[in-house]
Amino acid sequence: MKLKKGDKVIVIAGKAKGATTSIVRVYPKDNRVLLDNTNIVKRHRGPSAKNRTGQIVDKPMPIHASNVALIDPKSGKPTRVSIKRDDKGGRSRIAVKSGQEL
Repeated sequence: MKLKKGDKVIVIAGKAKGATTSIVRVYPKDNRVLLDNTNIVKRHRGPSAKNRTGQIVDKPMPIHASNVALIDPKSGKPTRVSIKRDDKGGRSRIAVKSGQEL
């Protein structure tokens, strides 16, 4: 997966299309990402010993990684990511549009 925690992304599909936000958590096994204040759903929480009354809680849910695009640091527009390997076996992420390292 080419996305990492803290990356600035834009949502390109779904009900939050056009929203610019950052990645809070990455789920590489499911190919999903959790975004900051995006894809909020209502969850009903039942009563417990601490909270006597039930309540409705707003909770952010993960979104599929294909529905977000990384933001190019130079232009601020969505871009794809390529991986460049150096001679020591390290790898770096490169924005395709500007060629700048992420």
